Amino acid sequence: MRAAHTWAICLVGMVAHPVRVEAQLSGGLPKVTLVGLPDTAVREACDRVRAAVTSCGLTWPDQHVVLNLSPASLPKRGSGYDLAMALAVLSVMGVVQAQACDDWVLLGELGLDGRLSGVRGVLPAVVGAMRCGKTRFIVPAANLEEASLVPGAQVEAMHHLSQVVQHLGGDLEVDFVKESPVSGLLVPSDNPDPGDFSDVVGQPAACSAMEVAAAGGHHLLMVGTPGAGKTMLASRMPGILPPLSDEAAVEVTAIHSLAGVFAASKGLIRRPPFQAPHHSATLASMVGGGSGIPRPGAASLAHRGVLFLDEAPEFGMRVLDSLREPLENGEITLHRVAGAAQYPAGFQLVMAANPCPCGNAGSPRQECSCTPLARRRYLERLSGPLLDRIDIHIQVESPSRGALASAAPADSTAVVAARVAQARGAQLERWGAQGWDLNRQVPGPLLRSPLGGFSAPLLGKIDSAVDRGALTMRGAQRVMRLAWTVADLEGKTTPGIEHLATAMTLRQQGAQIGHS
Repeated sequence: MRAAHTWAICLVGMVAHPVRVEAQLSGGLPKVTLVGLPDTAVREACDRVRAAVTSCGLTWPDQHVVLNLSPASLPKRGSGYDLAMALAVLSVMGVVQAQACDDWVLLGELGLDGRLSGVRGVLPAVVGAMRCGKTRFIVPAANLEEASLVPGAQVEAMHHLSQVVQHLGGDLEVDFVKESPVSGLLVPSDNPDPGDFSDVVGQPAACSAMEVAAAGGHHLLMVGTPGAGKTMLASRMPGILPPLSDEAAVEVTAIHSLAGVFAASKGLIRRPPFQAPHHSATLASMVGGGSGIPRPGAASLAHRGVLFLDEAPEFGMRVLDSLREPLENGEITLHRVAGAAQYPAGFQLVMAANPCPCGNAGSPRQECSCTPLARRRYLERLSGPLLDRIDIHIQVESPSRGALASAAPADSTAVVAARVAQARGAQLERWGAQGWDLNRQVPGPLLRSPLGGFSAPLLGKIDSAVDRGALTMRGAQRVMRLAWTVADLEGKTTPGIEHLATAMTLRQQGAQIGHS
């Protein structure tokens, strides 16, 4: 009995596991046995591989072929194992040398005629393989740009199985197809132009709150009548956030690649992502899901960016409350029968809501037709534990026509972004040694320690608000983080009473929304 092996990659969430694809020829009836916890797509690969090999003019072995995907305890899914399986069989047949195959990680789906098609998740697969010591990759031509985004990776792009055989030293004279088929898995994912902040007129308080939220990475809830500008404000948030660093860009791009919503021709995603799911979104589409190993949802696609929920009370309560864990931990762990997957979800949550079902409560120009009970029930769809995790609660009022005519526009995106970048730089300098780069991430015990920067009188005022029931303990921590962000925007080295007052104002407007 002869045996040979090649290498592929299995992704479980964002974690890449090297898979040793072993092939063995033995006596018995001619058939193919595939083991190693393959899903349906992987089991079907046996027929695709056989057809692709014979399309190259090679003879399929007239023996019992056993293919093992090791480690056998790890569930395998998808069509990305096709190329590795084909080369394992060709290696055991002696068409290519075993040592040549051992040097490369092989990724790609095979067509019946031997063509190589692009697959999802090539970027996280290459990143994970590099961490495991693998540096050489053969990928479909459709995935070349994506795989080449990883520094240090030696990537070879192929169009056809016969081209791979020739590259690995096989003596095969076949004119392979040089045009790669268009992959239907990868679609453009560019964020739309967020527009300029100066387009916002007549909302100075809301603009100031947005700047504080962007500077410290704080979560934000806006409540106001329709047409007040809530959606316009939220859509401009990515423009005032700093561009992603190299490490963050690779991480964000890897998530989008795994979800199949990344266009490699645009390069790494540098702008913080902006996700705005419709209020009919399901639980799986929000946090991730699917059969087998679950896929990332909108919360993970918004990692290091903004997750905007317009008409937030219209979302299902289970969907909204599912965000409580990632708001605290910055990641989502999904458990399924086939295994668990963990995805980063360090997003900045921005929610917008009307004050009542008809939207006119508090409007000086429109009469509200909702009963007090209907208004209360409407906003109570936003649970207290969820609202307690939102740092900033603001009311956004619709300005009158006269006020709009005389109001000055807000500062431009470039001006606001510069102030946000300066404030974030101060936070990184202060907290970077402890592993945090935003005020939002600093734990409460440290803020109350001498290193937290708060004087005893300021801590006393915060404790007094907790004793009165104006703030929960979690809310008190968030007020302290907000106070630091306000101070950073003003270039101060420690928070003062005026910064704490501003933070309390930004936080305690939540009492007007129906929750203390």
